[in-house]
Amino acid sequence: KAAQFASWYELFPRSQTDNPARSGTLRDVIARLPAIADMGFNVLYTTPIHPIGRTHRKGRNNALKAAPDDPGSTYAIGGPEGGHEAIHPELGTMEDFRALVMAAHEHGMEVALDFAVQCSRDHPWLSQHKDWFAWRPDGSIHFAENPPKKYEDIVNINFYAPGAVPDAWIALRDIVLHWIDAGVRIFRVDNPHTKPFPFWEWMIAEVRAQFPGTQFLAEAFTRPKIMNRLGKIGFSQSYTYFTWRNARWELEEYMTTLTQGPEADFFRPNFFVNTPDINPVFLQNSGRAGHLIRAVLAATLSGLWGVYSGFELCEATPLPGREEYKDSEKYQLRAWDWDRPGNIVSEIAMLNRIRRQNPALQSHLGIRFLPSDNAQVMVYERFTPDRFNTVIVAVNLDPYHYQETNTELPFYEWGVADHASLTVADLVPGRHLQWQGKWQRITLDPSFPFAIWRAEPETV
Repeated sequence: KAAQFASWYELFPRSQTDNPARSGTLRDVIARLPAIADMGFNVLYTTPIHPIGRTHRKGRNNALKAAPDDPGSTYAIGGPEGGHEAIHPELGTMEDFRALVMAAHEHGMEVALDFAVQCSRDHPWLSQHKDWFAWRPDGSIHFAENPPKKYEDIVNINFYAPGAVPDAWIALRDIVLHWIDAGVRIFRVDNPHTKPFPFWEWMIAEVRAQFPGTQFLAEAFTRPKIMNRLGKIGFSQSYTYFTWRNARWELEEYMTTLTQGPEADFFRPNFFVNTPDINPVFLQNSGRAGHLIRAVLAATLSGLWGVYSGFELCEATPLPGREEYKDSEKYQLRAWDWDRPGNIVSEIAMLNRIRRQNPALQSHLGIRFLPSDNAQVMVYERFTPDRFNTVIVAVNLDPYHYQETNTELPFYEWGVADHASLTVADLVPGRHLQWQGKWQRITLDPSFPFAIWRAEPETV
């Protein structure tokens, strides 16, 4: 159940600070837990918390040359202080991490940790286990790539190097077991599609043999066949193409694939609205209304959804011409005003509350798209297999203009005559009303571009 229904909140621990000149700590993350819990999130996902290499360290906005005080990318894992089992000294200690896990549990949250199978050039493994890597004849090593992206500060393990089998595989498994011992049961896996599938199949099976409830989220923005394969070999969840599906026809087509195609048997989608790597163009241009639109779509189309911190503040300042954030936390510290005017904190809390109260919203399965004579308005019903709980959602996909549509409600599902009335609960303001007749007109303004109703068929 936990792998099917969850609301994820992603953050950089070092940015949980009130001063961009001072790194946040794991204790600072603990101080943020009440606010995150109040928004209704039950998975706290931290980007890598390990020491960061200095060789070829990235500067602000992915600059190839770092300034002396630039902290570097958290994904360039490893330095003199240690590798994947160590914690960056500026963040705290293992005692602090265990305290974070315990505090998260007290607030009804699990901690998810980023598992990035890559090394900075200063990672201890490069000197201790040189035979785990592919070296050029001149003694140099190739940096990591995930085209078109290049990671000059990172190198990859050669999983099939003579010295790597089985030693590197076992070492990576033991890293996961190390963090499980510290209280982690959920791992977000960075770019799993660029690593051998046999490794993941073996490693996930090894871990689950000891800890059956362990979850693995695949961060794999790649071809459908590859994403599907990751689901088949053991990944609990996957990132998806939702981030780039904006038009009504695109969303309906994609959801139909996920719920009626073969994917329904093995692919469990997690609809992240943004990530540190992806500042969607739709959000860059659409302001508060756009953030509300994407939030309600993610929260009501899938049992799993997630936000990267700053989304609730409607932060979307891009690098010009790029689908990336300007002054990205990947490469620098940020100090946020969590009460910034125009935020959507209360709306996110409302969505997560509605999700908890309605089992129909706790899976991506059980969906039907209802007629709409306006391409800018999407109407759909979500229902449990026994239809005991049915929720109807209408979303204005246009963040700039008022939109309205006519839709036909499935009165026959409740044994209600086409001309009769149906009692529904308006889940947004919390009132009851009557729908008279199966044809209804819906109007939605960009200032609040969605409506959510629960059908209650104790009808007249």
